[in-house]
Amino acid sequence: MRYLNSLKTMVTVVLLMAYSLATVAQNTDRPNIILIMTDQHQARALSITGNTDVKTPNIDGLATSGMLFNKAYSTFPLCTPARSSIFTGQMPHNLGIKSNKNSEAHLKPAAKKTILANALKAAGYDCAYGGKWHAHEASMVDGNGFEMIAPMGDIGLAEKSIAYLKSKKGSDKPFFLTVSYDNPHNICEWARNEPLPYGDIPGVALENTPALPVNFKQSATFPEALKIEQVANKKVYPTANYTVEDWRQYRHTYYRLVEKVDAEIGKILTSLDDLDMRKNTLIIFTSDHGDGNASHGWNQKTSLFQESTNVPFIVSFKGEIKKNKQNTSLISNGLDLYPTILDYAQLEIPTHLTGQSLKPVFEGSKRKTNRDYVVVETKFAGNYAFGTMGRSVVGKRFKYNVYNWGKNREQLFDLENDPFEMNNLIQDKAYLKTIDLFRDRLHKWCMETDDKQFLRKIVLPSTSKLSTSTLFDKPY
Repeated sequence: MRYLNSLKTMVTVVLLMAYSLATVAQNTDRPNIILIMTDQHQARALSITGNTDVKTPNIDGLATSGMLFNKAYSTFPLCTPARSSIFTGQMPHNLGIKSNKNSEAHLKPAAKKTILANALKAAGYDCAYGGKWHAHEASMVDGNGFEMIAPMGDIGLAEKSIAYLKSKKGSDKPFFLTVSYDNPHNICEWARNEPLPYGDIPGVALENTPALPVNFKQSATFPEALKIEQVANKKVYPTANYTVEDWRQYRHTYYRLVEKVDAEIGKILTSLDDLDMRKNTLIIFTSDHGDGNASHGWNQKTSLFQESTNVPFIVSFKGEIKKNKQNTSLISNGLDLYPTILDYAQLEIPTHLTGQSLKPVFEGSKRKTNRDYVVVETKFAGNYAFGTMGRSVVGKRFKYNVYNWGKNREQLFDLENDPFEMNNLIQDKAYLKTIDLFRDRLHKWCMETDDKQFLRKIVLPSTSKLSTSTLFDKPY
């Protein structure tokens, strides 16, 4: 009997050792994940995109070490709704997040349990967060699954993030680190003639400032609702009396703020190399939304123009993602980041999510995502806002915008031939089929994602009920 008990004990120990080794093997097989975010960073504000007005060697280097997506979109071009999407994988309207206002920025208890860090923490990841939160609720720590390693503020954020990385060197436990920078968001303070939180940007002679963008002037079909929102909220849009010279200094400052944050990101990337941690670390770079940057005479965000909704998206994972690749897949960073990170962490992706894991696209087993369009939503909120709501349906070639009121509330753009959205095709009879297709797509999306509040606010023009065979004879 004593022999049998001893044998049972030995078998138990062996099984426990085997389980322990398997657990360690699984942990080492799962990569570390670093999410680096900037704020109010438009997709074109990188030198790797061909923009000669800005120099971003560190972010460019990350792109050449991996994959750059040039058709990535925010779910909502505003901080709190966009960031809430990123950390839950859901659209803002599903979360009840309607604006940056505290009264409209609280997650439902069920949604809070699904925050990305909580899911990863339960699966054995250490989760840390440094920098700007500005997602749902005031606190980034309470119930959100992260260890806070640095408060909001770009100064010292890189150094504190590097200290965290050093503490993880040699650990068998994988980590998920989010490093969230505020810049180039300081362009908001600059536009209001306020001191910049992390140091001023000196002005330069006019001849040394960037030229105005080709789409600077508001077109004859510029949405009336946007004009009224722009005039009504002078603190958010303090550009009514801007001269051409003011706008050019604005663009100069915006690009210098981008360069400032690029240098800070470079510190973290260099440290990863110095610590020999790049090989087992998936690095993702993106932003919550863009900035008007003088296009369409617009500063800030919230509009549905490309400058506000199209965001940078770069991934790098040495040995797993091929170098210097560019991808034209349509992606939604607010919907797709969550399932992608879960996939890398070897976790099951919840069925309620509408986003897609991009891991197969990153690693080449799939060339593109299997979607025809993404949807962006918006709402103008605040004490002086008129509450304008809008939706954007971005396809492979065309883009459809609609606001809930005002003249010129509908827009259709051919992004392939008109990337700066200067020619609204909504009244062109040659594009009736395309317009009907995109109206149908929006209606279907609203029904499938329970976006019925928007449907109640807007009346879509009736469609001609075209057959599917006639709708898909062009790459829309």
